[in-house]
Amino acid sequence: MFPVSVCMIAKNEDIHIEECLKRLRPCKFEIIVVDTGSVDRTMETARKYTDKVFHFDWCDDFSAARNFSIAQASNDWILAIDCDEYLENINLADIEEALEDNLTSVGMIIRNNPYTLQGVRSVMSERIGRLFNRNYCHYEGNIHEQVTTLDGKEPNTFPIPLTFYHEGYVAESDKRMRAARNLEMLLHDLELKGPNPYIYFQLGQNYISLNDLEKAAYYHKLGLELNADPNSAFVQSMTETYGYCLIELAKYDLAMALKNKYEQFSHHADFVYMMGVVYMKKNMWDKAIREFEKATTLTSYSRKGVNSYRAYYNIGFIYETLGDKDKAREYYQKCGDYNNAVKRLEEL
Repeated sequence: MFPVSVCMIAKNEDIHIEECLKRLRPCKFEIIVVDTGSVDRTMETARKYTDKVFHFDWCDDFSAARNFSIAQASNDWILAIDCDEYLENINLADIEEALEDNLTSVGMIIRNNPYTLQGVRSVMSERIGRLFNRNYCHYEGNIHEQVTTLDGKEPNTFPIPLTFYHEGYVAESDKRMRAARNLEMLLHDLELKGPNPYIYFQLGQNYISLNDLEKAAYYHKLGLELNADPNSAFVQSMTETYGYCLIELAKYDLAMALKNKYEQFSHHADFVYMMGVVYMKKNMWDKAIREFEKATTLTSYSRKGVNSYRAYYNIGFIYETLGDKDKAREYYQKCGDYNNAVKRLEEL
């Protein structure tokens, strides 16, 4: 077997777990599944793929469940995943080589998340820490748990050639139930720990899932006011998501204030693109075009299209709005088969 144990916690994941485990099977990982109280076929399905299926009495603590799963593993190297994450790409040889040089660090996988932006479904990619050696790291945090070193410090990280697709589908009733649970646990965490940018970020994300953008913006604003490390992935995401919340709420002047963070985040195409959208909403056409053009020169991005067809489409839309149809066609043609651009070319 490959010297990594895949550790999962599950509860009523019957619609996801089979696809997850089926994709992992060719890799010859040891697989640990810890169930926290399923009443569906989750455990029965898991046993088709592994004999290491355990029960954990749920205690409102995700880290406790994660760490219990880790303790059941035969290997020290742990890959922690969720049941709704499906393997897309992996290079086992490169991963094994990377483990030898990063004993105390955390491996960052790529996770592709579907989302909808401006009415169009797309994918956002993110790096998240999931591969680590249990002699040096474990999980902390009751909810939205994070990998930390055993002495409580933030670990060093290294990229690994491993990509998962995050299906993430839940029924609307389950979504509301999970949101209520998450909010209660997050607010309890906040009460125990005091102001914390990561908790504020997760509160904001949770309210977005409930379509309450006012509260999402409120908590993201609180998180950004704590001046957390701008190099942290969640701070980057919180900044951009806060901007989009303000855009959706038509609070364009507040969104414009994010230009004060331009120096910190303008290496990332998502932030530059978002500022372009703000300028476009304010009818500041020249500035919007400059930001969209700049976004197309950047290689660091999370949301698909922000440094290519989406940016070009917005430039084309601006030129069409200004009555310059030739320029509009030029930029729409740069969008390839992007459906919105194809439709505008047909209209023109």
